[in-house]
Amino acid sequence: MPELPEVERARAAIESAALGRRIDEVDDTDTWVCRPHAPGEIADALRGRELTSAHRRGKSMWCETSGLERSRTPGPSLGIHLGMSGRMVITQPGGQPTEGGDRLAGPYANALDDPRRNPVWDRFTLTFADGGSLALFDKRRLGRVRTDPDLSHLGPDAQRVDRPEFVRRLSRSAAPVKARLLDQSVIAGVGNLLADETLWQAKLSPRRPADELTRAELNRLYRSLQKSTEAAGEHGGVHTGEIIGFRKTGRHCPRCGTEMTVATVGGRTTWWCPQEQR
Repeated sequence: MPELPEVERARAAIESAALGRRIDEVDDTDTWVCRPHAPGEIADALRGRELTSAHRRGKSMWCETSGLERSRTPGPSLGIHLGMSGRMVITQPGGQPTEGGDRLAGPYANALDDPRRNPVWDRFTLTFADGGSLALFDKRRLGRVRTDPDLSHLGPDAQRVDRPEFVRRLSRSAAPVKARLLDQSVIAGVGNLLADETLWQAKLSPRRPADELTRAELNRLYRSLQKSTEAAGEHGGVHTGEIIGFRKTGRHCPRCGTEMTVATVGGRTTWWCPQEQR
């Protein structure tokens, strides 16, 4: 599923291709993706406005909107969550699409290139006055769109949190350290793959109680999280992590050759090296 690096790519796509374009029409008829809004409610709130900025905290994105006509009073923010497999697709009039979000498997580089693409997979669409559009492309229908989203339940962003705050938040619970990394109220943005990659890089067992980690281990974990997040962003997503391809039965740790171990930690399938991650 999209984790912080994928969501950041979606945010960057919106920032580069969708800002400053007047919204003419809005398709908000998918009552599941747009809940709790009734059909037409988001459309009425956004029609005639422009997206003015794109932001992200963890896996959540939102866009600020302009006032109507000459009004300086901004409109509502537009919250977009990619869910398990969402992708933002932004088109220019007659131009190539700009995309970002969950990676696409298969031979097609862009969602619009896939001849099997079903129009119903565009769960929410803004149509701009210039003829282009912004769509939430989501085969599994697990994304979410709403106005003025409440982000108060989220902890600080995993890519922006400073070391002292990270150490303080991670260490104040006896829960397994992986469960703490996955808890979005503690640190926002870390998903299952990024957590496994980070813990492998830090040589820490995912089962270790967080409050038993030493200061040196917590500092190492912080450095590993920053390194893993940056690398995933540069290389195209969390699936590019060094350990991800070895999260399979019979595979071995690429550093020491020990067979990988699997168990459920923090409610998620978890892989680690039992020799190096202690």
